[in-house]
Amino acid sequence: MMKWLDKLTVNTSRRLAQNSSRRSFLTRFGTALVGGAAIPLLPVARASAASSAEGMYPGVARQASGVKGDPGDPSQCDYWRYCAIDGFLCSCCGGTQNSCPPGTEMSPITWIGTCLNPEDGKNYIISYNDCCGTSSCGRCLCNRNERDTPIYRAQTNNDTNWCLGASSTVYTCSTAIVLGIATDSAE
Repeated sequence: MMKWLDKLTVNTSRRLAQNSSRRSFLTRFGTALVGGAAIPLLPVARASAASSAEGMYPGVARQASGVKGDPGDPSQCDYWRYCAIDGFLCSCCGGTQNSCPPGTEMSPITWIGTCLNPEDGKNYIISYNDCCGTSSCGRCLCNRNERDTPIYRAQTNNDTNWCLGASSTVYTCSTAIVLGIATDSAE
């Protein structure tokens, strides 16, 4: 068996060497290399390109909070309430910016942030609550660390798994609830 395989390999290699030149091989190889590098430059419709009805995230339609004087889209990471959020947005996971998706529960412990509402120019105290109970929805990941503090100041750190206070420690998504107007913008 091995003699037959060796003989086949030798004969095929000799036939290839007799019928083609090294220059021919290098020409074809170079053409394939340059042509392959140019493929990403071709004008094609990208699957991740957002349509006018969708926001930044494919499959997630634009939303409004429904509150007068609350500008922005709660399904977008640049929404003003999300200035210190870290996680998946509940508004993209079946909930809203204030409520958890069905089948999950809101953790009773939270981290706090102070965000500026561009509509009225006031700072608001925001409670970031994690929703717990099902696996992460994996949509609309948002990580903004404005005024985030190190872990030794846990009440304003967004890297902690806040589901430790819930009946299930499995993180699903995060909400941003307005608690009130901040009296002093300094922390």
